[in-house]
Amino acid sequence: MEKVTVLGAGGWGTALANVLAKKGFSVYLWVRRRELCEELTKIRENIKYLPGVLIPANVYFTTDLEEAVKDTNLVTVATPSSVMREMIKGISPYITPKTPVVSAAKGFEKGTLLRMSEIIKEELGKEHPVAVLSGPNHAEEVGRDIPTATVVASDKRVIAEYVQDIYMTPKFRVYTNPDVVGVEIGGALKNIIALGAGITDGLGYGDNSKAALLTRGLTEIARLGTAMGADTMTFAGLAGVGDLVATCTSKHSRNWNCGYQLGKGKTLETILNETNKVVEGVKAAEVVQALANRYNIEMPISREIYKVLYENKDPKEAVVDLMLRSKTNEMEEVVIRDRDNW
Repeated sequence: MEKVTVLGAGGWGTALANVLAKKGFSVYLWVRRRELCEELTKIRENIKYLPGVLIPANVYFTTDLEEAVKDTNLVTVATPSSVMREMIKGISPYITPKTPVVSAAKGFEKGTLLRMSEIIKEELGKEHPVAVLSGPNHAEEVGRDIPTATVVASDKRVIAEYVQDIYMTPKFRVYTNPDVVGVEIGGALKNIIALGAGITDGLGYGDNSKAALLTRGLTEIARLGTAMGADTMTFAGLAGVGDLVATCTSKHSRNWNCGYQLGKGKTLETILNETNKVVEGVKAAEVVQALANRYNIEMPISREIYKVLYENKDPKEAVVDLMLRSKTNEMEEVVIRDRDNW
């Protein structure tokens, strides 16, 4: 069996390892904590992060990065975005220059404001084959073989199609996309909007409120993405509106859950202390404010969510401030043909 590697034994990493194992690959799943590695080896179920999903016998657990990536055909990084650079530095002595690395993390690096693929290329070299996997993919459903679609983006078509072939199954449909920037922006920013969707639900608002939030949130995502070089059409696809809808409406979404509890009156500190999972939108909200300033982009929803998270602004007050902003034209950022006759 060909060897492939997944770094990170959270719910998402475990689900991806299962997808690959069911295709017959010899999957090495790197686990950060030794006690978890021993537990997974013994019971073959990730009770903490993906309960109820049995892990096939051809998934091998290890805490040794060299063992995990040496002589592998593909490395997928499914760790939190905050440790991406650490992971790539860790595998760099053992990985060959031709081994593709797939980022399955969604977020930015604080300080540098870099996307995940940029970090990988910075550490392994600009010519290293890199791809990004993103879309409406809850680990809880992927792990249970519920039909799912995802997208793989790379600046090299042959790499995107290689990853597509490895991951494609009857229950996990993979599309390719050349727009790495757009796929990464969509995957990171939807977490911020999902926090807002949770807040509106926690406040007891209805479908009208959420529909408006998602629609205008998508506008903000596309606004920043295109300023950074993305293709606008990407945001109409799986990594854009697809991931946004899944994350803003699902009981599986940790970002929605965090926002929901904020809407109910809990403090962010309390919420984060009570969960064993990373809420990527919290960190992304801070980075996106810096990006919006860098590109001089107006992002009112993201700004208000940032204020709720980091300035203790009352969520109800944030909603009022959004609703009472200066009036504007919904189509202000697109060209309206024959404007004089509109």
